[in-house]
Amino acid sequence: MSDSYSAIVSHLTGLAARKRFGRLRRGLEKEGLRVDRAGRIAATPHPQALGSKLTHPHITTDYSEALLEYITPVYCRPDDAIGFLADLHRFSYRHLGDELIWPASMPARLDGNDSVTIADYGSSNVGYMKHVYRRGLDVRYGRIMQAIAGIHYNVSLPDELWTLLRERDGAEETSLDDYRSNRYFGLIRNFRRHSWLLLYLFGASPALDRSFLPEGNIPEKLRAHGRETLLSPYATSLRMSDLGYQNKVQSQLKICFNSLSNYVGTLRHAISTPWPAYEALGVRDGTDWRQLNANILQIENEYYSDIRPKRVTRHNETPSQALEARGVEYIELRCLDLDPFLPLGIDETRLRFIDAFLMWCLLADSPWIPDDECDRLDDNRRRVVERGRDPELRLEQNGRHRSVADWGGEIFAEISRAAELLDALEEGTPHADAVVALAPWLEDASLTPSGKLQARLEETGEEFIEVIRDIAREQAERLGGEQISRSREALFEQLTTTSHQQQHDIEAGDVERFEEFLEHYFASAREPRVVMAGQGGA
Repeated sequence: MSDSYSAIVSHLTGLAARKRFGRLRRGLEKEGLRVDRAGRIAATPHPQALGSKLTHPHITTDYSEALLEYITPVYCRPDDAIGFLADLHRFSYRHLGDELIWPASMPARLDGNDSVTIADYGSSNVGYMKHVYRRGLDVRYGRIMQAIAGIHYNVSLPDELWTLLRERDGAEETSLDDYRSNRYFGLIRNFRRHSWLLLYLFGASPALDRSFLPEGNIPEKLRAHGRETLLSPYATSLRMSDLGYQNKVQSQLKICFNSLSNYVGTLRHAISTPWPAYEALGVRDGTDWRQLNANILQIENEYYSDIRPKRVTRHNETPSQALEARGVEYIELRCLDLDPFLPLGIDETRLRFIDAFLMWCLLADSPWIPDDECDRLDDNRRRVVERGRDPELRLEQNGRHRSVADWGGEIFAEISRAAELLDALEEGTPHADAVVALAPWLEDASLTPSGKLQARLEETGEEFIEVIRDIAREQAERLGGEQISRSREALFEQLTTTSHQQQHDIEAGDVERFEEFLEHYFASAREPRVVMAGQGGA
């Protein structure tokens, strides 16, 4: 543990005890496939009773009509976010009939590419753009990959903390927006170097159904389990492997998160630069749109990363323009699998641990990532995704080869200090308790979600679909039978009505043809916004 890290944690812990700054703010986005009682992906449209997926603030879809996405408000307490997420499930089960919400990241039983129906967001220009973007993902990557589900965790630190850190660093001459962005990118660099630890702890997808892969195309790392299941014995997260959200074209972007200007510039280049293979696919077939454009990225959201810097956008503003104009507001973690053994896929203990992990990433030294490190930045993550529970696995740290337990234990010791800091803002010690609760998982991989799922499959001999389907049925019975507060149920009912009306109003207000709308959108997206002072360097 470095002296600088220890000193800054001690300093901030004293300030936290005197309530000089507040709690972290966080929100959850959780995906889950709708499936029938047999465990097959649903072919039905998004239920009308859940509102408009274009305009509802809390219930929408991700890629497909069947892939529900829940979005909580921002809360200062993890249990409030968890509680809202639970109510979204309870409300949904009142309107799903016999359908279930699939509790695993790897999909339910599929019947080829076309069984994953692309989401339809209505006839407005903005709605059709969302649909065409998803068509582009289909022609580039196929729909089956888009049936994978996960959890995104959005976290921001209190403004008072940034002010205190800037004063301690003697950086008062730097604007608060610039300082905040620079420190968030330091957090992101440490996260990218050490995200393998979260994948080991929370990966929950060591198996998949054969229908996920083309007939006869079985990678060597997978072995048969029963007739319909493929299992990777030591894997933690096939979702985050090359079977899931990985892309060779995007890997050439080499985004290493050294600065805001580098990040924004790389994304802007990617949404403006044609890619020959995508040009060969064609953007349109007569009047039928196949993709938004033939560039490396159709839009910025197509960039896959386990973490992103974010800022809430304003009207007619792209994500990178918002970052460029006003700096980083929060970060979005995108590497969390759904744990099928938890009713909501996540729980408060894990959120508390992640909060402490992120605080450690922020306060620990985080040098810039040189080109040679950038080239191998994902190596440890790849090793853990594919072999994280292998006791013989060794990770590389500055030329040393270390076990997950050895290096992870060292990180846990440092995270425990960050947990004490966060607990100075709380009643009790929920963050420290979370670190203690998860520490045994380092030495015993069978305690991890991926280890538990593999053990269940091997002990019972059941197929992946059978196990997850039975869990889904149990969760549906439990969540569907639980009560929602009258006020929150009334809110959800009102949002159903107003969201449909908002979609109708948007569609009625469109005056541009879609071609003109798209041309104006991309012309605006290519324009830099006012760059914050201090962010001009590469």
